Amino acid sequence: MSSPDAQSVARSDRRRARTRQKLIDAARGFLRSPDYGERSIAEITEAADVGLGSFYNHFSGKEELFAAAVHEVLDEHGVLLDATAPSADPDPAERVAVAIRSTARLVITNVEMAHILAAQGMAILDSDTGLMPRARRVLGAGIASGRFTSADPELLLTAIVGALMAALHQWVRTPSRVDESWCDELAERLLVLCGVPAGEAAALAHAPL
Repeated sequence: MSSPDAQSVARSDRRRARTRQKLIDAARGFLRSPDYGERSIAEITEAADVGLGSFYNHFSGKEELFAAAVHEVLDEHGVLLDATAPSADPDPAERVAVAIRSTARLVITNVEMAHILAAQGMAILDSDTGLMPRARRVLGAGIASGRFTSADPELLLTAIVGALMAALHQWVRTPSRVDESWCDELAERLLVLCGVPAGEAAALAHAPL
């Protein structure tokens, strides 16, 4: 059995973890809006139902908190992409198609995440988690194997991410215009951009997920 002191430390650690997560959860709520950076620490702690003095036990400032919240969302997006990725010896084009469709369809399957990614915009390109490292690997493999057009993978990555962020922005502005078919057609066009023949691109983009 653990000692009373060890139990006390464990309880304290759990309380700290809960407080930190409450702050991150509150920050995620603000991240849904592009002007989240204008929120004050007092607003954040009020939303988290955490004392103002407790904030600095976990974060040096709101910038660090928002960075942690974004990182958490991107990690969750990465887990989603891994869960939906084809498993057995996947075709790079199929993986790209599924990743694009899964990300675009967040507007239907995970509205909070869609809002947060839309608010991040092209800053996503600077991320080292979530979509970016996975897309780099798949695009690089597709180019190396000849499946995709011979191009700088960063160029294709910029085009794909730019299109996805534009799609999410379009959804924020006019939700009624973006549905599953719209998301699938976006994937089809981007596969063609990568050099996949039009017929194959259409089949991959409209296959059951």
